Amino acid sequence: MIYKKDANFPYPILTNTSSSYKNSNFILDVQLQENVHHYRFDIDYEIDSEFINQLIEKGNAELFLIIQSKDNKFYRLDNKMKYIEVPKTRISLSNRSSIQLHIQAKVDVEFKNNNDLNDFYNEFKEEIIVPENSLLGFSNVVLFEGSSTKPLDLFEKKLNPHLSSDIKIELGSETIIIHYKNEESQFNTLPMNNTLNNPYIYMGLQKALQRFISNQPDEDDSVDIEQMEPPNDLLDLKLYNLMKKKMIQELSMDTIDEVIYAISDRIIEKYVAAVKGLSSNGS
Repeated sequence: MIYKKDANFPYPILTNTSSSYKNSNFILDVQLQENVHHYRFDIDYEIDSEFINQLIEKGNAELFLIIQSKDNKFYRLDNKMKYIEVPKTRISLSNRSSIQLHIQAKVDVEFKNNNDLNDFYNEFKEEIIVPENSLLGFSNVVLFEGSSTKPLDLFEKKLNPHLSSDIKIELGSETIIIHYKNEESQFNTLPMNNTLNNPYIYMGLQKALQRFISNQPDEDDSVDIEQMEPPNDLLDLKLYNLMKKKMIQELSMDTIDEVIYAISDRIIEKYVAAVKGLSSNGS
């Protein structure tokens, strides 16, 4: 379970609001990345108690990452782990997911040498023995409001009956703009009309990523996303952040389609399913 408020324990416990420890900081920071198959949780934490840190280093205590979402999961962490990867088939993140780090005793823990405790415990800390498998501390709660950057947030739709073509893809200062000559091309009267527009989304991403490559100085047809500096162009910056979130390491003219597959959450697969659904309803 995740503790969102102070809870009563029969022994001192380390939390960010605890008065049991002189320095009670237990701060967790988590960054979420994802690709088609995995979520990746990049973990950074800070524990001020030297006593607790030594327990973890000696293997007398262990860390658990608790993820509370549509379903609740916990993951045992090695004290040197900086991230965990979880298959999307194993976990479902909701629009509001909570994450917390717990410290659990692996053995009976004596507090007689715990010099990090508040002076209040000096007279009787030798009597404090925390049983094996008991909670020793819990961090702040990290909240995720929905998934990471979504590709559709990059797009605008505009109607222009004076177009000389049915569709025009324009790369704006911050967005990819899809111009439609006819409103019928947007499938507004059909169910799942947004999904039926996915081929246009694909075309827009292709054009934007091609320009992304050409905008990078000293690059031919390949860009190292991991090593490059964040671009100044606002649309390129959005694409860069999206690729970083989706753990794309390299973009090239040859891999644009693979990159679109990774960052777009199966837009062609969803388009095919929508068309099949229309065919089934029609028959």
